[in-house]
Amino acid sequence: MHVPIRMPGHWFDELATGGGSVEAIGFLAQGERSRRLLLIGELLGRLEERPTLLGPADLGAVWRTVEEAEARKPGSAEELLTGPEVGSWLAHTLRRLHGTSVGPPLWVDTGHLAAVAVVAALRAGTAADLVVPAREGAVPLPTLGLARLPGSPLLGFQPVRARVREGELHLAATVRGTGAIALTVRPLTAPRSAVWWPTHRLPVRPGGPEVSLDDTDPYRDLDRPIPPRLLTRRELATWTRLFTEAVALLDADPAPVPAPGSGPDPAPGSGTTPASGPAPAPGSGATRVSGVSDTRPGTLRPEEIRRIVPWPGRLPNGPVEGLSASTADAFGSMVVAEPPNAAALAETMVHEFQHSKLGALLHLFAMLDDDRTEEHYAPWRPDPRHLPGLLHGAYAFVGVAGFWRDRIGDRTADPLDLAPFRFALRRIQTRTVLRTLATRATLTGPGRRLVAGLTRTVDGWVREPVDGAAVARARAAAAGHRAEWRLRHLRCVEEERAGLAAAVRSGAPLPPPRRPRLLPAAERTHWQDVRGALYLRPDAADAADAADAADAADAADAAPDRVPDRAPDPPSLPADVLLVQGEAASAREAYRERWSATPGDPHLLAGWLLAHTALHPGHRRLLARPERFAAVVEGEGPEVWERAAYRLAAPGHPA
Repeated sequence: MHVPIRMPGHWFDELATGGGSVEAIGFLAQGERSRRLLLIGELLGRLEERPTLLGPADLGAVWRTVEEAEARKPGSAEELLTGPEVGSWLAHTLRRLHGTSVGPPLWVDTGHLAAVAVVAALRAGTAADLVVPAREGAVPLPTLGLARLPGSPLLGFQPVRARVREGELHLAATVRGTGAIALTVRPLTAPRSAVWWPTHRLPVRPGGPEVSLDDTDPYRDLDRPIPPRLLTRRELATWTRLFTEAVALLDADPAPVPAPGSGPDPAPGSGTTPASGPAPAPGSGATRVSGVSDTRPGTLRPEEIRRIVPWPGRLPNGPVEGLSASTADAFGSMVVAEPPNAAALAETMVHEFQHSKLGALLHLFAMLDDDRTEEHYAPWRPDPRHLPGLLHGAYAFVGVAGFWRDRIGDRTADPLDLAPFRFALRRIQTRTVLRTLATRATLTGPGRRLVAGLTRTVDGWVREPVDGAAVARARAAAAGHRAEWRLRHLRCVEEERAGLAAAVRSGAPLPPPRRPRLLPAAERTHWQDVRGALYLRPDAADAADAADAADAADAADAAPDRVPDRAPDPPSLPADVLLVQGEAASAREAYRERWSATPGDPHLLAGWLLAHTALHPGHRRLLARPERFAAVVEGEGPEVWERAAYRLAAPGHPA
């Protein structure tokens, strides 16, 4: 009989602050377990209806193997089935069956279920005799590793006989004359060799739980299967060191922080019914108390991470440092580019696990209408985003803000004292997005409660004192990103543009602002906020180096088609360096001079506006709608910019 899942209200409210106790996150994991078992049931039902989808594998034999393993060692098969490795494969395979994804021959994706059953038998010590798919002679065993048949490699996708007895696996080609030699291996204990590539393990604590570092599973990416990309010894040693240091950083006890109150208020449900429980009063997080689990945003118990996937590959122009991603199909798993240091890895782990938490919440509660229109400003991205993406971003960056808040003053974790800036910037950005969600999204009851909880967290943080110089730099970085984003993506409608140009020329009244037009995706160009990155350490920016980098940028501008979808950060300009170092007058002139070389560059126009408003604080209203300024000066040289700025910023002009 179906029993509805009921989340206690106080657990929902813990998660709505951006944090969450062990118990609240454990409830999410149980919800994911229920969802996973339902999806497995859907897959089995489809395979029962159409047995040929499995190719040479036999569904009855496969599932009996799983049941026997669970009976012999209760919990072992279920743990496997509910892990991220199975989650990624299961979601991809169901999308294949629904016709919304592509991949290898369908029997290879569906037949991976037999490989899951083989792993269940190996873990439980039971027997199995199944047919599994091999990819170029390699058989992936989820959570364990990759077995490669020696001899002449099997080409393409081929069925392989897998026989398990007392923890020993025997693999043999089912087709004679291929040249492939049978392989016998004990996957649970065998060391790495030419024929066996075990999944790497990162111990959270000696003798305690481990996190898998997966470089072989074909379903370890976000959707489509990918080939193995083995880590080198140096890369493995680096990941092991960084993970150990990141765990120590996350386990460190930060200074106490104000605790939120709580009061009775059951969370409204949608499909899932929360039981009654306390709701939080304004505050920013719970104080760590002996014997009580920590619920503060930005905290993470490293053992909650199940799998880390090193970013599979490199971009054409260099490494992919700073990139990370996750999917709601694989709770506790994340794809991460090799980070520069332990603090960066710890921050990324917090960020991506926030996505896992929200993904699990969204599986339990409908939070907002699924409006996928990409038209909204996201302060941490160069492109417009849809409202579900904004909600995910807000939840993730509340966690990131909390992480850096806890690092303020900790010179061991933050030797360069960058935490105040990072915290100040993320609280500004998340507050902006939460305001958009509150005013533009159609939120459900749980959605309103979630956004309200996140808003209470951030509003509490905004009232906290932070180093004044760091706050000023954070505000400048946030304003610069928003101004350039609007210049790149928004245009005044034709009637407003014509009225603005005429008013500035003739002195006639300025037309009122109208809703701007979003530039079509085909007309947008990729950009990166290189100026904003300088605000992190303005003392480290060197004008001479920036001048050399600007020459390289000129060369790159001559061949824009060579830029990949995500290129390494382009170099900053001397004007950017001057601006972030407080030389606003010199920066404004440098942007003007640069305009003759690259007219129409939104980066230069945004920089000029930032420098101008730094010199004339009364003109900051220009930054609210910079696309109006762009409409006025379109086709004009920099000699008219200042006159236009004074006209648009005049008292009485509608912002």
